[in-house]
Amino acid sequence: MLAINQLWMGIQPSRIIVGMSLRAVFAALNDAQLAAATHGVRLPAGGVSAGPLLVIAGAGTGKTNTLAHRVAHLALEGVAQERLLLLTFTRRAAAEMGRRAERIVASALAEQGGASQPVRLPWSGTFHSVANRLLRRHAQRAGLEPGFTVLDRGDAADLIDVARQELDLGRTGRRFPRKDTCLAIYSFRVNTRAPLERVLEETFPWCAEWQAELMDLCRRYVELKQQHCVLDYDDLLLYWHALMQDVTFAGELRAMFDHVLVDEYQDTNALQGGILHALCPDGAGLTVVGDDAQSIYAFRAATVENILEFPRRFDPPARIVTLERNYRSVQPILDAANAVIAEGSRQYRKHLRSTRGSAQRVRLVAVADDAAQAGYVLERVLDARERGVPLRRQAVLFRSSHHSDVLELELVRRNVPYVKYGGLRFLEAAHVKDLLALLRWADNPRNRIAAFRALQILPGMGPANADRCFKVFIAANFEWATLADYRVPVAACDAWPAFTAMLATVAASPEETVAVQVAIARRWYEPMLHELYAAPSVRAGDLEQLEQLAGQYPTLERFLTELALDPPQASGDLAGPPLLDEDYLILSTIHSAKGQEWDCVHVLNVADGNFPSEFAAGRPEAIEEERRLLYVAMTRARNELSLIAPLKYYVTQQSRRGDAHVYGARSRFLTPAVLGELEPASWPRQGTDSLHGGAAGAGQRIDVAATLRDFWR
Repeated sequence: MLAINQLWMGIQPSRIIVGMSLRAVFAALNDAQLAAATHGVRLPAGGVSAGPLLVIAGAGTGKTNTLAHRVAHLALEGVAQERLLLLTFTRRAAAEMGRRAERIVASALAEQGGASQPVRLPWSGTFHSVANRLLRRHAQRAGLEPGFTVLDRGDAADLIDVARQELDLGRTGRRFPRKDTCLAIYSFRVNTRAPLERVLEETFPWCAEWQAELMDLCRRYVELKQQHCVLDYDDLLLYWHALMQDVTFAGELRAMFDHVLVDEYQDTNALQGGILHALCPDGAGLTVVGDDAQSIYAFRAATVENILEFPRRFDPPARIVTLERNYRSVQPILDAANAVIAEGSRQYRKHLRSTRGSAQRVRLVAVADDAAQAGYVLERVLDARERGVPLRRQAVLFRSSHHSDVLELELVRRNVPYVKYGGLRFLEAAHVKDLLALLRWADNPRNRIAAFRALQILPGMGPANADRCFKVFIAANFEWATLADYRVPVAACDAWPAFTAMLATVAASPEETVAVQVAIARRWYEPMLHELYAAPSVRAGDLEQLEQLAGQYPTLERFLTELALDPPQASGDLAGPPLLDEDYLILSTIHSAKGQEWDCVHVLNVADGNFPSEFAAGRPEAIEEERRLLYVAMTRARNELSLIAPLKYYVTQQSRRGDAHVYGARSRFLTPAVLGELEPASWPRQGTDSLHGGAAGAGQRIDVAATLRDFWR
C-alpha cells in the first residue's frame, strides 16, 4: 500500500493540513485530547517523531475518539498507513477506529478542497490476530507449518483431556482437576509468566497438591499440539513473544512500523507487555491508551502493573496525558465514582469532570432481601419507562451471573422482556462445533481433535473406532484417498463413502470460495442433524448463518482462525432466550458491561461479600481490583444510578429449617467520604409489601386444589 502522500498524487498533506485547517478539523477535541492526538514532532521529510506516550483515559472521556484522531493525525502528517500498527482487544474496535480516522482525514481534505481518500490500516486488529498473521508469514522461522490450525477454547480443552487420559490422571483414586480447570491453569501460567507453584498457590489452591502431575500434563499437552500442527489461543502470543527474543527478528519487525498504538492497555498481560517492550525498546513511536481504574480482568491474567509501570520503562520516562473531561455521566454520578476510586492505593490520580450537571444524586437503597431488591428494580425500571426512557437504555448490573436469578423470575412474572449478557456462545453449540470440526480437519489433516469429533458424527464410530481410524490415516501420511478403503463399523457403512468424498473435496478445493467449501460440508452434515439433535430445523438455520458468514473471508484457513480468535456475536451470546418485542431490559455482569453505557443503571448486592467478593479477602491486590469493578459499574450510568444493598441473604441450602439467612454487611468501599456523595433511601416505602404490594398471607383464600382437579374432568 502506498503512503498517504503518494496516494494524494504528490500533494504533501502535512503541508496542507498544518495550521488553520488542522485546528479546524481537531476543534472538537479538548486540550488534553488534542495534546494526545498531536503528540510528537513533525519531520521535514514527512512523518512524525514521537517518544513514548501514555494516555490515561478516564471513563467516558472520549478515549476512542482521541485515538482515532491520533491515527488520522499521523496519516495526515505523511506516515504511511502500512507503517502504523494498531492493537486493540476486539476486531470491531479496530474497524471502528479505522472508520473514524477515515472520516477525520476526509474532513481535513475537504477543508482544502481535496478529494477524499480511504484510510485503511492493514496492520490493525487484536494482539492475537496480528500474531496469527506474523506467524503464518514467518512460520518456518518459528518451526511451524504454515497451515497450522488455531484451536478454540473448547477444542484446546478436549486436547488437554487427551493428554490427561494418556497419563491416566483420571484414575488416581482422588479428585484430579477436570480438563477445563487444567486448561485454565496452563493458560494463566503462560500469560502471567509466573512459576506453576505460585499460580497454584495464589489462584488455584485446591489443585496445589497436583503440581508435579500438572507439570507433566502441560508438557504432554504441548507435545500433542506440536505433533498435530495446532496452536491454541495462548500459543499465538507465546510464539510471538519467543520470536521477539531473537535480535534479528525483533529488528526486522521494528523496521516495519514507525508507530505502534495500543488500546485498552490496562487489560494487557505480561506476555503482551513483553512483546511491546521488545517491539519498541526505547519507546519511540509507542502510544498506549488505557485507564488503570478500569483494570478488572486479573482472572484472565491481565496485570495492572503494565500500565502503572509504563512511564518508568523508558529513559527519559514516557509522557503522560490524562483525560478527565467526561462526556457520559452527570456530575453527581462522577462525584460518587471519584470518591470510590480515590480510596484506592497505587493509581494515576484523576478527577472526572462532567459536561452535564444534575440535581439528582446517586441513590444507596436499603432493601430487605433479594425479593425486595427485585421489586425495587422493577418499580424503578417501569417508572423510567413511563418517563420516556426505553427499556434498552436501562441496565441492571451484578458481580456474578447468579445474582440476577430472583430478578429474572420477577421479570418473567411481570412480562418484562430482557436480555442477559454472558453465557453460552454461538460457537459452543454442539451442531456448530460439528460442522467446524469437519472444516478444520479438511483444512489441516493433522488436527487430531477435529478428526475425533468429525469421525464420531457417524453412527457406530465411537472414541475407540475414531482412534483406530486416525492412526491408519497417520500411517498413510494423511492421504485422504486412504480413508475410502478403511473398514468402518457396519452402522457407518452407508454414510462413509459420502463422508470421505466430502472431506477430500473440501480439502482439494482451495480455489473455491469459502462459502462454497462450507456449503459442501453443510450439505453432507445437515441430514445428520435429524439423527443427532432435537429441533433440527432451528439448528440448520444456524449452519446457514455460518455459511453466509464464511462468504466474507478469502480463505478457509482465515475463516476458521478468525472464528477462533474473535467469535461472532449471535443469539447464543445471551444467557437465555430473550422475549424480544418492542423493547427489552439489559441484564449484565459488570465484566461484560465494560465499555457500555445506559441512561439508568441499577447495581445489585452492593454489600461486603459481593463488593468486594468474598473470594478476594486476604489479598490486597484483589481487593483493589474489586474496588475498580464497582467503579466501572458506576461509570456505566449516564443520568441515574442506584446502588442496592440487601439487608439479608437467604441460605436455605445450609439449613432445612426456617428461613436461614445471613445479614449483609455494608460494603467496605462505602466509606464516609463515599456516603457523603450518596442519597440514602429504603424500599419498600411504609405500607407496601417488598414485592407483591400486600401483607404476607393477606387476601381471600383461593381453592387451588379444586382448580387442579377440575382441569382433568
